[in-house]
Amino acid sequence: MNFENVSFQYDSQAEPTLYDINLKIKRGEKVLIVGPSGSGKSTLGNLINGLIPHAISGTLTGKVTVAGVDVNHANLFDLSLHVGTVLQDPDTQFVSLTAAEDIAFALENDAVNNVSMKTKVKEWAAKLDLEQQLMQNPQTLSGGQKQRNAMAGVLIDEGEILLFDEPLAALDPAAGEQAMALINELHQQLGMTVVMIEHRIEDVLTQPVDRIIVMSNGRIVADAHPEDILQTTIFKEVGLREPLYIEALKAAQVPLASVKDLSDMAKINSPSLGERLQAWQTHTTVTPDKSNGLPLLTLENINFKYTNGPQIFKNFSLAINQGEMVALVGKNGVGKTTLSQLITGFVSPNAGTIKFNGIDLATLSVKERADKIGYVMQDPNHMISKIMIRDEVALGLELRGIKSAEITRRVDEVLKICGLYAFRNWPISALSFGQKKRVTIASILVLKPQMIILDEPTAGQDWAHYTEMMQFLKHLNATTGVTLIFVTHDMHLMLEYANRTIALGSGGILVDDTPAAILANEQVVAEASLAQTSLYKLAQRFKLDPVNFTEQVIKYEMRGQNE
Repeated sequence: MNFENVSFQYDSQAEPTLYDINLKIKRGEKVLIVGPSGSGKSTLGNLINGLIPHAISGTLTGKVTVAGVDVNHANLFDLSLHVGTVLQDPDTQFVSLTAAEDIAFALENDAVNNVSMKTKVKEWAAKLDLEQQLMQNPQTLSGGQKQRNAMAGVLIDEGEILLFDEPLAALDPAAGEQAMALINELHQQLGMTVVMIEHRIEDVLTQPVDRIIVMSNGRIVADAHPEDILQTTIFKEVGLREPLYIEALKAAQVPLASVKDLSDMAKINSPSLGERLQAWQTHTTVTPDKSNGLPLLTLENINFKYTNGPQIFKNFSLAINQGEMVALVGKNGVGKTTLSQLITGFVSPNAGTIKFNGIDLATLSVKERADKIGYVMQDPNHMISKIMIRDEVALGLELRGIKSAEITRRVDEVLKICGLYAFRNWPISALSFGQKKRVTIASILVLKPQMIILDEPTAGQDWAHYTEMMQFLKHLNATTGVTLIFVTHDMHLMLEYANRTIALGSGGILVDDTPAAILANEQVVAEASLAQTSLYKLAQRFKLDPVNFTEQVIKYEMRGQNE
């Protein structure tokens, strides 16, 4: 594919989103496109699959050629034969009642005969390990299965290009690792061109990529092999997270130019690398976080099951202390979101009691609970009810009868904190997924609750905005004592901001410990569908204490953020 002097401006925007893009991606390459929210990477992806200009209106200049086809003069159907797109949320591209029908959808549109269609569906289901799920409703599949089903639905057309829009966003860590391995396997076996748009750079780099394209403010600011990119400071310059093992090397003052195979954790090495890391670890100490130990939220002997569904909790008990920052982790479907909904009152337990500051929450309405416990849902579209950003953030205060001047002051304050003040008079529809997420967090923060539950707070967030948000939450926790619960698949968030991690398993609480200790426990990592970070792998390889080493690197990174 080829971009020649390409610029694009949405009809709803005053300025272009892309400026003078010149880019060539060779047939069979595997490319990672990264950049902060609003950098133009998703717009670039929409030019590749033809949504721009054929479904999304705006002014396009320059020439985009994909698989030899001029995008401006082709149509979406023609382009779909060359480019298969797997969206960030696979649910949004399911159209049928069974997984098999969904995989076959493209062939049905092509009027393929029934015998050939069934043969191809079975073939792709076998390749993607979906044979046992073909008769299931795709909405009932696990996160990883949904993604594989969506992949089968686009691969069945046998196009030359596979485009992924944030393939890791909806997956637990273990499923994310499996997804990266599967994408790499398909790339090698089929020789397809693979383009991935993703924030989670370290997770993508568990498998090789040919190039990393870095975008910022609508322009390509770097385009090189991962080895070359990782030796620069470009990620931090544009507001992206470097892989944690790069932070570890910098902490130990290892010259990156001396490191061989910098993008491959299994091979990375340099003269005296192990000795340097060991010496740094020996001379660094970690001060443990402290909790006041006063229970704020207690769940006692909770039983819960959905109608016609499995038993989610049985005799489940848990205490969350005042001022804690707790990460709640576990594989998809284990009950993390259900637990949040039990606490907030969206669903009621079949048995047991839930108390907040000694008050039985069963005696309070959902609105009364919301005054004490804020809940930020995973999908921002499920929370948004207003057209304009300022109106959405102000809504909760208006419903509580707060005076207009106070509403304006508090809304402006929280919009600045959440990096949204510049967009305060924008329509929400003009925002990216990550920006919408910040709007929903702002609408809860403005109410000043005693506890905030955040369901996947980092989904769709670039590192700069995520760090700004999380640093504010950490400051809020330290200064006001607000208790924070993060329902998350993000191992980095867990390590950096939680002082306690609760891993849920099929039988309830699998383990309750410090984040680093949990990620150093291989059995827990496997059972909770987590993934060991690059720090754990680096420590194992060079015979360091993985718990201590991980904690030290995270403290080093956090000090850098606070400077």
